[in-house]
Amino acid sequence: MRSGFISIVGRPNVGKSTLINKIVGEKIAIISDKQGTTRNLIQGIYTSDDTQIVFVDTPGIHKPLDKLGGKLNNQAYYSTADADAVMLVMDAKEKVGKGDMFVIDKMSSLEKPVILVLNKIDKLTNEEILSKIDEIKDLYDFSEIVPVSASTGDNVGRLIEVIKKYLKDEVKYYPSEEVTSEPIEKRLAEIVREKVLNLTNEEVPHSVHTILTDITEDDKTINVYVDIIVDRDSLKKIIIGKKGLMLKEIGMLARKDMELLLKKQVYLELYVKTLKKWRDKEKYLNELGFNEF
Repeated sequence: MRSGFISIVGRPNVGKSTLINKIVGEKIAIISDKQGTTRNLIQGIYTSDDTQIVFVDTPGIHKPLDKLGGKLNNQAYYSTADADAVMLVMDAKEKVGKGDMFVIDKMSSLEKPVILVLNKIDKLTNEEILSKIDEIKDLYDFSEIVPVSASTGDNVGRLIEVIKKYLKDEVKYYPSEEVTSEPIEKRLAEIVREKVLNLTNEEVPHSVHTILTDITEDDKTINVYVDIIVDRDSLKKIIIGKKGLMLKEIGMLARKDMELLLKKQVYLELYVKTLKKWRDKEKYLNELGFNEF
């Protein structure tokens, strides 16, 4: 068996989480069109008869605007240290911009193979795909360039075959049935954050964080308690909504996803709390689990 670790990097919103979900065949990373959706290192595990690949999905690399942003960038850089190769994901339908060049510049210090993955090719013609490859191939000494569509799965199989060439180990890290090493408590809290991101306006997502504070189980129900953290009282009001309707919808959608994941009835209780300027205060960042980087 060939095995190894692959770090997935790229600027925000290029489809890294959608790609890792498609590869492992299960939704393990939350998805939103809001920048900063991924906030922790998520390991997705692909296993076949002769291969096991551990993909590490990272926060989008960007120029940080606060201490949280700096810590998220550090997470992404850290994930490349022990990887056998780095998979740089870019949006094939967008022009190469400053954000892409910022990420590519960070790759220049790596002494590892970098596989460029051009995502969202389902939005392009074959001629446009070839033109994009020609535009980008000389920006860096990429080991491979693979166009894919994470949403449709087009060419993802070929990407797996390309990655196999760079795997260095011959051990099986995880049982075949495991698709992620992410703790269930973290996955449940992230489900709530996903619903907040997708239901609220652009101002809220950057300042929201979720923490599972308790989980209990009886014969019929799993009881889940999650705190939703924001940095201003005005955002707390947005999340709660008029007569509590927004919070009710967040809870309803999150509970449905939790029940699909846990395969059992879920009772979900949500609390919205304000921690002013938590993204820029080391004390709060440490308390909320961002102290490792």
